[in-house]
Amino acid sequence: MIKIFSQGKLELAMAANYNFRFLDLITGLFAGLLIVSNLASTRIVDFGPLTFDAGTVIFPVTYIIGDLLTEVYGYARSRRIIWIAFFTLFLAFLCLYLVSLIPAKDPSQDAAWQAVMGLTPRICLASLIAFAAGEFSNAIVLTRMKQKFPEKGLAIRFLGSTLVGQVLDTLIFVTIAFLGVLPKGTLIALIYSNYIYKVAMEVTLLPFTVYLAKMLKSKEKKVEPNETLSLNPFVWRL
Repeated sequence: MIKIFSQGKLELAMAANYNFRFLDLITGLFAGLLIVSNLASTRIVDFGPLTFDAGTVIFPVTYIIGDLLTEVYGYARSRRIIWIAFFTLFLAFLCLYLVSLIPAKDPSQDAAWQAVMGLTPRICLASLIAFAAGEFSNAIVLTRMKQKFPEKGLAIRFLGSTLVGQVLDTLIFVTIAFLGVLPKGTLIALIYSNYIYKVAMEVTLLPFTVYLAKMLKSKEKKVEPNETLSLNPFVWRL
């Protein structure tokens, strides 16, 4: 029996089965940078007038990659990759915790390990919740803006989605991780410094992000997916 697809369903089916050239590489880079930035977040640093956790230096790049995933490959595939990165980060935290339970041959190494790699459950929880909330809001806002703005609105989509995603990510992470641990003044400085730096990085790299998006679209030569699908983040299917 021959099934007749509507144009939208046909495009979505073609996009789902397309052998993308760069998607595996981008997915690995996305998950790797996410893990590194979260491991660095336990270190609080001063950068000129700004105070933020060291992971913030790297973390904005994950949002740029998230923008590219949603813009080029569509929300459904981006949603799946966000969950893959989420569980990869969770696995990294779990492995570090299990390793920390094994006594070191030299007891003096335990203190050094805890100082450098000893992630508290609070930091891990903050990282996971903030990442999921920030990345999904970023992807959903970009998708909604993509429906309203033409191709010329590419830079606007990237910037607008980042403004929303980063504010949620920053507020959630800093509040859960450091409320009651850092003085109130330091906590507030950490929030606005993180946010200002992340947005500034997005603006600075915006021309490069737009270039990468256009380059990937031309290289992948894929059918644009029909973005009328559900934006529910708790769906796995493409």
